[in-house]
Amino acid sequence: MNSRFMIFIIAILFVMSSVYMPILKADTIDCNLPENRTYCLAELEKTETEIANLNKQLEGIKKEANSIAKDKKILDLQAQEAKLQIKSHEYSIAKLGKDIKSKENTIIGLQERISKNKIGLTEVIRSAYEVDNISPVEIFLSNQDMSDFFRDIDAYGFINTKIRESIGIINKDKTDEESEKKQLDEKRSEEYDSKYAVEVEKQKIDKIAAEKLRLLNLNKKEQTNYNAVISDKQAKATQIRNALFALRDSGSIKFEDAVKYAKSAGNVSGVRPAFILAILQQESNLGSNLGSCYLKNPDDGSGIKISSGAAVKSVMKPSRDVQPFLAITKSLGKDPYTTRVSCPLSIGYGGAMGPAQFIPSTWQLFASRLSKAKGGAIANPWAASDAFMASGMYLADLGADNGTASAERTAACRYYGGGSSCTSITKPYGDQVMARVIKLQNDIDLIQN
Repeated sequence: MNSRFMIFIIAILFVMSSVYMPILKADTIDCNLPENRTYCLAELEKTETEIANLNKQLEGIKKEANSIAKDKKILDLQAQEAKLQIKSHEYSIAKLGKDIKSKENTIIGLQERISKNKIGLTEVIRSAYEVDNISPVEIFLSNQDMSDFFRDIDAYGFINTKIRESIGIINKDKTDEESEKKQLDEKRSEEYDSKYAVEVEKQKIDKIAAEKLRLLNLNKKEQTNYNAVISDKQAKATQIRNALFALRDSGSIKFEDAVKYAKSAGNVSGVRPAFILAILQQESNLGSNLGSCYLKNPDDGSGIKISSGAAVKSVMKPSRDVQPFLAITKSLGKDPYTTRVSCPLSIGYGGAMGPAQFIPSTWQLFASRLSKAKGGAIANPWAASDAFMASGMYLADLGADNGTASAERTAACRYYGGGSSCTSITKPYGDQVMARVIKLQNDIDLIQN
């Protein structure tokens, strides 16, 4: 080992030690600063107090006799509350946006440090390997005196120690990177929840504005007999109750019955009824676009399209779903070759059954749970009540029972395409479901109130 080699090793160690310095995180938002935190918390508390006071006023006004003036007061207070909710959520969005940027910068810094450390470590290991190939005799003979020999041996031991330390630092950085990524995902979910809540409140304000305009446009006769106007609203609620809720491969049921089934499923699974309805409505919409098929050949899983009679490959995956499908239809007394199932997409297989679109092998996983909930009765994927209940259970397993909008959207993505999160393919499905939830929740509120 010569002096030039030692200088090279020391230089490498210096470079590596310089990238071991702690990463400076991006500036946090003002509300995280001690001098501003008290003010920001006070503002949030003030907003929450205002919302609580508005709710008390609403309860008092609702006890008044029916009148246009009463409804206008209620609408005004509801609009104020919605605006305050938006203010609160927009504050959260601004804070989360900066938190997300900070996390992204931290992750980038960790990745850059890991990359630099790996390069430095590679050079040191390569140099250490070169030293390993030199025998102690050669090292001894290459030095002019004994002191140089022992100094080189000490340096070699020092290098090996630094290699172990470097590996430990890289592993720690990798652990920190994974932790930061997890926290980033959580922040992004919180941001989506707040943005979704703002959209809900904005639509509420639009609805209130339309109702106020309707009240202002009432003629004098209608104003005198306001009970007639209330009757009109009740008639609209009845109309929604009786409206048909389309179900894929199972016809349609009354919206009121759909809400009843969704509530029952929600009570068992903890999933929001409006979300269950939105999933089934989305599946029905897909069914109208893709059509339904019959299985005809159990050996290869091929069949025909019901609307045209055209031959269709991959109606059902033979190794996975054909035998479970035959067992399910037999237990229900159905003809397997004239029972509707989904047609395949451009890739993969079809074979999904009923309103909830479970493939046979997956349905069998829920059949015993459903049967137990029904007191031992056979689970039927084409029965509306069973389809709703199974959807609720499955969506809960996918995380929708968390109750947040982000958890529901992720569950919708997984319901459609599997995986553990939304992808570029499944995200549009999830977004469409969440858009349906808002309207369906409005309709539920109308028929209940």
